[in-house]
Amino acid sequence: MNTTVLFETLQQFSRMLTHMSAFIEKANSHMQKFKTTNIDQALQLRLVVDQFPLSKQIQSSCDIAKLFAARLTGKEAPVYQDTETTYGQIQERIQNTLTYLKTIEEKDFTGWEEKTISFPWMPGQYLKAKDYIEKHAIPNFYFHLTTAYAILRANGVELGKGDFLGALPFIKNN
Repeated sequence: MNTTVLFETLQQFSRMLTHMSAFIEKANSHMQKFKTTNIDQALQLRLVVDQFPLSKQIQSSCDIAKLFAARLTGKEAPVYQDTETTYGQIQERIQNTLTYLKTIEEKDFTGWEEKTISFPWMPGQYLKAKDYIEKHAIPNFYFHLTTAYAILRANGVELGKGDFLGALPFIKNN
């Protein structure tokens, strides 16, 4: 793994957060059309009772992406209060995260191999950077993103695999 791979991972996180913003937009349109609930109420939906609601799934996806960048580059990440309760606020959270991620350049990852990553919920322990990337950041990001997608799908929002993957860069055969 090198700085190029880390930068490409960050770009993929940005791409997927952009897709998540589109999920939320589609959910807003769906709920207005069918008048089933409004998007602000939908932010409290969950798949099961003991799971985070949609709003927290989105917040977590944003946090994992920004902290991935901050922890591996040493740049300070923006702090969010996790108080988003409306469609506009949650979209702003995603956009603010995307704006922060655009400030990170490939060269900023230089020296990542030597970093250790600590978490407030695991005092006195840390992960080596490679383990953090492979065993925490990437799978955790996709866990929360996929759960947000699943909450919306389970509540009737017409999302498909194309919404999740986005446009693929196919090349025509000659």
